[in-house]
Amino acid sequence: MSAGQFRSVFDIIGPVMIGPSSSHTAGAARIGKIMRELFGEQPDSVDILLYESFAKTYRGHGTDIALVGGLLNMAPDDERLAGSLKLAHDAGIEIAFIPKDEPADHPNTVVMRLNKGDHKEVMTGISIGGGNIEITDVNGYPVTISAGVPTFVIKHQADSTFNKTIMDTLAQDGIKVAVSRTSESQNTAELLSVVEVDQPTAGKATDKLTVLPFVNAITFLN
Repeated sequence: MSAGQFRSVFDIIGPVMIGPSSSHTAGAARIGKIMRELFGEQPDSVDILLYESFAKTYRGHGTDIALVGGLLNMAPDDERLAGSLKLAHDAGIEIAFIPKDEPADHPNTVVMRLNKGDHKEVMTGISIGGGNIEITDVNGYPVTISAGVPTFVIKHQADSTFNKTIMDTLAQDGIKVAVSRTSESQNTAELLSVVEVDQPTAGKATDKLTVLPFVNAITFLN
């Protein structure tokens, strides 16, 4: 891997973490945390479907506590991670781990079904090594969300000016768009765009983006 291919500090020195495995603990914690941020609120219940290697070793490698710790907004190096299952129980969150026999495209795959009243979302994530992860599906939208760089995830209506308007709005605060990818879902006409930017302080522009006429919802991941 060349210097130009490094996307985060994880690519160079690996993650600072609690637990035995960067893929099964650090990566799992990041998956849980990003899914919690995308969900936007603390869920009442979560079904956690585990595939391949995750399904076989989730207890022994601490994948279970890492995923739940992430759902509680803990980072991979949070010392509370070991007690995450009890903390989730105390918070009234029902967690169900469901190991699956079916094959998956990646050996470290997890699907989470997050619920809070009528708010229900389903997301898929993979842990690809060294603490690096990808969210590959959000409610039927095929996506690539690594959160290795500051990222906006925007639900919006189709609009031919989307990319230009987003870039112009962010440029008002000196923020540059590095990559913008838009996904479609078979379930809705609404689109989902993943917009990676160059500044960790880009979240300050969220209010400006939220009021754009074609934007329905927005999450900033940093």
